[in-house]
Amino acid sequence: MSTASANNRKLSLTQARLLQLAAQGLLQPLKRRPRRDDVVAMIERMRLLQIDTIHVVARSPYLVLHSRLGHYPMEWLDEALAQGRLAECWAHEACFVTAGDIGLHRGGRDQRMHHWAQRHAARMHREQRTDMDTLLAGIRVSGPVRAADFVRVAGVAPKPGWWAWKPEKRWLEAWFALGDLMVTRRERFQRVYDLAENVLARLDPPFDPLSIPSADAARRRFIVNSVRALGVTPAVWIADYYRLKPAVSDKELAPLLAAGELLAVSVDGWDKPGYVHRDHIDLLDKARLGRLRATHTALLSPFDPLVWDRARARAMFDFEYTIECYTPAARRQYGYFVLPILHRGRLVGRLDAKAHRDEGIFEVKALFLEPGVQPEPSFVQGLATAIAETARWHDTPRIKLVGSQPLALAKALRAAWRAES
Repeated sequence: MSTASANNRKLSLTQARLLQLAAQGLLQPLKRRPRRDDVVAMIERMRLLQIDTIHVVARSPYLVLHSRLGHYPMEWLDEALAQGRLAECWAHEACFVTAGDIGLHRGGRDQRMHHWAQRHAARMHREQRTDMDTLLAGIRVSGPVRAADFVRVAGVAPKPGWWAWKPEKRWLEAWFALGDLMVTRRERFQRVYDLAENVLARLDPPFDPLSIPSADAARRRFIVNSVRALGVTPAVWIADYYRLKPAVSDKELAPLLAAGELLAVSVDGWDKPGYVHRDHIDLLDKARLGRLRATHTALLSPFDPLVWDRARARAMFDFEYTIECYTPAARRQYGYFVLPILHRGRLVGRLDAKAHRDEGIFEVKALFLEPGVQPEPSFVQGLATAIAETARWHDTPRIKLVGSQPLALAKALRAAWRAES
């Protein structure tokens, strides 16, 4: 489809934003109680769910799902992995993906070496082949293992950073990145590793080795899946979703337009065409006609697909966001684990939170609104409800708000919480 054809499908930036939120499951709250199947369905919708271990509030994958599903039991995610309905692999980063997608991620090692994790693992195997091969042979005899099953050698001081991991943990992770080991389940969020053939044998739906596409076919599917997950996107944002290399170009997308898999659109302010998956044509038409309505208020994970690409978050939502947990404390602007605030189609602020589980307290260390965002009553009520629901979901129902900018917002939120109690 030509650029001229794209001009026949015009979107304002607001309409494009609503289309992206709809594709990501963040346009409106779930209108019923969540069900177990919703966990897998939502990951299928997003195509992947990034894993991170930081635990000052709920770990990121659980929080991403909470932003979309509301008050669901966290163990549903663990159960879906143990039942073989989900699998873990390296995608954007380490991610959960649906069992039906795992063949897409298990292509030949050559086509997976674009990701730093695979390159690092391959180098480790070259340098520590004997130890890694011995570990893998041991798992063939012993069965599934955790890193905790290996005891650190007494008197050997760990090195800082990732290298604080004991050698066996590094080797397990390397075999996981290379695909020889997979994660069969998690215990208290610790990975339990098993031989890949054992994990693949119990996936639901069953794993078909013939489902592994060629490198070219895999790249094409990654591109199409990325566009579907993003709702609407220019070519320049596509590669980041699965960490594809080289970057995706309009020229590369031309055959997908010609085949009808993608549609081209014109978005106000974009100097390049946007792309929409054919499955979203109804959403596209609703967006163009002004029939997509954002009603959701939610706290997002720093690793939510909506915000993990800084350039996309800036262009789509005028929201400058940096994940500061990896920034030295003295250089942080907002805090350690800062959650973006989504309110009715806009990213309107951020809050630094910590769940004190033993005390039952959800602490909001600081809360910041974006320039121009006013704490109007409807916004205050929506934010108060979102914070309270997130706190209850953490089993930390007592909210401690330390401070906010503007200061008047803290007073209004406390009044809203008192009215609810």
